Amino acid sequence: MKLRFSLLACAWLLTAETVLHAETVAPAGKDSRLNWQVVSRWQIEATPVDIVHSLDGKMVFILDNQHRILVYNNQGQLQGRIPVSEGVTRIDIAPQGEALYLIDGKENSFTSLAMSYVMDIDITGSPFKGKVDAPVTLAIFTDFE
Repeated sequence: MKLRFSLLACAWLLTAETVLHAETVAPAGKDSRLNWQVVSRWQIEATPVDIVHSLDGKMVFILDNQHRILVYNNQGQLQGRIPVSEGVTRIDIAPQGEALYLIDGKENSFTSLAMSYVMDIDITGSPFKGKVDAPVTLAIFTDFE
């Protein structure tokens, strides 16, 4: 018995120059060993130079030609921009997503940026203790059902 495996390749097609005419391409013949499908595509605001994707699949970091790192979530929503020096040509991410690494070819330097995220949590209708208009709200999640 001969087994045939399919490989689903998730390609992040991010440039405006790339145009796809079909969403799915079937194998070209008996000898084809690759099936692929476009999972998502979004426009970015500048020409991409380099890209890294977090291991958990939640964040995409794109170095652009305007000396910025564009930070997107996996739905293609821009989360923020990080300005970088003119010589940065490559980026990478730490395994846990806690740091972003920059290689600067002009200055022959390596930079490590600590990464942390601010998340908005909707607490409308949740019980609370203290002033309604307090400048800081602590949310404690104790019910994990």
